[in-house]
Amino acid sequence: MIFIAIIIGCLIGVLLGTVAPIIPYSYSGYLAIGIVAALDSVFGGITSVVKGNFDLKIFVSGFFGNAILSMLLTYLGQRLNVDIYLAAIVVFVGRMFTNLSIIRRYYIEKWSQKKSIKKEKTEEKEEVQKG
Repeated sequence: MIFIAIIIGCLIGVLLGTVAPIIPYSYSGYLAIGIVAALDSVFGGITSVVKGNFDLKIFVSGFFGNAILSMLLTYLGQRLNVDIYLAAIVVFVGRMFTNLSIIRRYYIEKWSQKKSIKKEKTEEKEEVQKG
């Protein structure tokens, strides 16, 4: 179900990207940090699906909340002439790598289990044929 939503979201993004005007350079920093925050939420959502505790309300509120908060931090940093957005990037990218490692471990374990089950079935067939 979540993968269908991701595919639909990507298709909507592509369609809007072809129709939407080009983002001015002055807003590109806001958009970049918003995308990083949104990607962090997506990886967190996939991790929740893998762990079996996904909640759509939490995902949607985190998706928009993280993106808006990171853009506001970027705006505040520009007004104060301090690169606050760097802290947000470090946190979000760190969480993305953590979530990616959880997802990777899950699929490696799943693949290893399939491989060991297949090996056991092959050994059982060989024993039956010998036996």
